[in-house]
Amino acid sequence: MVPCVRRRILEQKIVKNAKKAQYVFFAFFASKPAAPAMESIMLKHILIFIGPDYEDLELLYPRLRLIEAGMGVTTAGLVADTVYHGKNGYPCTSDAAIDDMEAADFEGVVIPGGWLPDKLRRFDKVKQLVRDFESTGKLIASICHGPWIDISAGVVNGYHYTSTPGIKDDLVNAGAQWSDQPVVVDRHHVSSRRPDDLPEFCKAMLKVLNGSAS
Repeated sequence: MVPCVRRRILEQKIVKNAKKAQYVFFAFFASKPAAPAMESIMLKHILIFIGPDYEDLELLYPRLRLIEAGMGVTTAGLVADTVYHGKNGYPCTSDAAIDDMEAADFEGVVIPGGWLPDKLRRFDKVKQLVRDFESTGKLIASICHGPWIDISAGVVNGYHYTSTPGIKDDLVNAGAQWSDQPVVVDRHHVSSRRPDDLPEFCKAMLKVLNGSAS
């Protein structure tokens, strides 16, 4: 089989499996009663950045997990009502434009990985939003390459972080302490390395939002 054809078939299978996983994940958790410990995070609203070539699971999984916990979620891209595709082809539509967002309207921000962070960190509004979340002590949750945006916003100095190993030096040079762990929580900053860490990443986010993080 021609390599490009084989790759295309694999990509189609990945997208198909991702859609199936979305249905199974949401159906499973939607059928479970909310835990009492999560009652205090009801009605909170979270911002998630979206853009071209995001890491599919790193946007999909936190979004559904936050919705399952009873939160409002807004996906914001450079343009509102636009379909953005992940690295594996999964589509997600932006709810709003980043330029129209204000940190005061949210309890935190989630920054997926992929190539999205490298593209969005060039925009002043993106960096200002992250600075505003930092100045008010609200959740800043970044996974994989997501901390690139935190670095450009100048908010990692003095914090303990993890990330994909490829940007370890970037974080250290920006003043962060880096370690290779599935999840790191330092005050209102939550960070993880890769899609396999998403269960721990989401648990940590919810603890921070619930005010029970260590």
